[in-house]
This record gives sequence, structure tokens and C-alpha cells, in this order.
Amino acid sequence: MPTIQEVMSRDVQHVSPEDSVHRAAQIMKEFNIGSLPVVDGDKLVGMITDRDITVRSTAAGKAPETSRVGDAMSTEVRTCYATQSVDDVLTQMGDVQIRRVPVVDQQSHSLVGIVSLGDMATKQTSGIGQALQEISSPTDGAAKAK
Repeated sequence: MPTIQEVMSRDVQHVSPEDSVHRAAQIMKEFNIGSLPVVDGDKLVGMITDRDITVRSTAAGKAPETSRVGDAMSTEVRTCYATQSVDDVLTQMGDVQIRRVPVVDQQSHSLVGIVSLGDMATKQTSGIGQALQEISSPTDGAAKAK
């Protein structure tokens, strides 16, 4: 059974809570990604997504150059360990409908990588289809909003 360390990306772009929202958006544009881990030192303290920037910063009328990542980021972040099985993490991703998970060191909880459905798909990991279906299914709230 493959483990996360076999499929994760180790070279992870990240920002600090003190960086500007503008800087986070620039990194997202440069690397064509929609989310960034937020680290303080080497500890993972949150994630910021393009949606966080739009909803918590831009829609609130905050200037991107002066608004801080720490004010717009999500602090409740699902993580996994490099030694966990791919199947276990895929199940977790499906359960909470997320497409990428930061990988942290089991002892220090420092950021060591990130794993996405794309990483797993390019490594031809089994279980991707079921996880993608669960992640892409609308939640009860989303279905009611339509």
C-alpha cells in the first residue's frame, strides 16, 4: 500500500501570516495554484485560498497591499503525515471535500510537503475516482442554495 511520502510534493510554496494578501495572490498566479500553506517559522498555522482572498479580503473592502494573510487565512487545517497510507488520506479528503492536504512532520508538526488529488492521479493511485466523486458532490447546504 503506497504512502503519502511516495506521492507528495516536497517543494511547497508558502507564505507567512505577516505577508500581504497581495503577495499571496502573486504567488498563486505565478505558480498557477489556488491555495498556499501559511507557516510561522516552520510550523503550519493555516491555509489561504483564492476564495479566502476574495471573500474575506476583497469583498470586505480591504486593500490587498495592506491586508495581512493572517487576517484572511483559514486556521482549521486538515493535515496528514508522510507515513500515512494514500488510501487513508484519500478517504479523509473525500469525507471533508478537500483537494489538497498539507503534510506535516509527526513530531514537530513542521510543513514537509503537500499532497493533492493531482499528485495521486499522476502516480496512478487507486481510489482517486471515488475520492473525486465524494469531493465534488455538493454538500446539503450547496444543494439547498441552488
